[in-house]
Amino acid sequence: MSIWGKIVGGAAGFALGGPLGVLLGLAAGHAADVAIDSISGRVPGADGTKQIAFTTAVIVLGAKMAKADGVVTRDEVDAFKQVFRVPPNEMKGVARLFDLAKKDHRGFEAYARQLAKMFADNPAILEQVLDALFHIAKADNQYHPGERAFLNEVAKIFGLDATEFRRIEAKHTVQPKDDPYAILGLAPEASGDEIKTRYRTLIREHHPDRLVAQGMPKEFVDQATAEMAKINAAYDAIEKERAEG
Repeated sequence: MSIWGKIVGGAAGFALGGPLGVLLGLAAGHAADVAIDSISGRVPGADGTKQIAFTTAVIVLGAKMAKADGVVTRDEVDAFKQVFRVPPNEMKGVARLFDLAKKDHRGFEAYARQLAKMFADNPAILEQVLDALFHIAKADNQYHPGERAFLNEVAKIFGLDATEFRRIEAKHTVQPKDDPYAILGLAPEASGDEIKTRYRTLIREHHPDRLVAQGMPKEFVDQATAEMAKINAAYDAIEKERAEG
């Protein structure tokens, strides 16, 4: 069975537990059984369940992100479809989960905390979640203050400080040619050694091969490749600027 079949079929909820498992159970019509399982609060291992949790969390947080500015637009729904290439035969089930998450009385915090716990040892994957949410936030060509507040709070739950949030935000709101330092999360007065160290750290942490090793969906491996290109472009722009200066 594909990952989408496991998610929309609800079977994955038994393995996940926690709020994500409960929501999957609700979508499949057996929330009571999943809720009992979630009492243990157990965190699944790297047996494929993490990939399901990752994907489900993006669906859930994406649905709540789309409401952050007070209205869910068609652009934001279409953006969600762009983030995930869902097979046509599974789209109805995924849409059901998306709609259920929008109506769910729980806040986004519980879902973000569960994901943060699962990927505490791999912040680059948590950053990929934020990247997907930024994509949804910008889909209607507006970056609403409510969306920024939502993303900032998710980043805090993920353990990312204000500097890291600004760096991630810059990847989506700033072009390397305009402010390459913001893309790397550095001040313009940073030394050459600081720039090289930060660049190498970002490349290591966000290399697509790391996501492949974690079994993440192909969509996010492709996204990481695009982000690597932006990091490289920012570093090249700084190198060129300093060589000419």
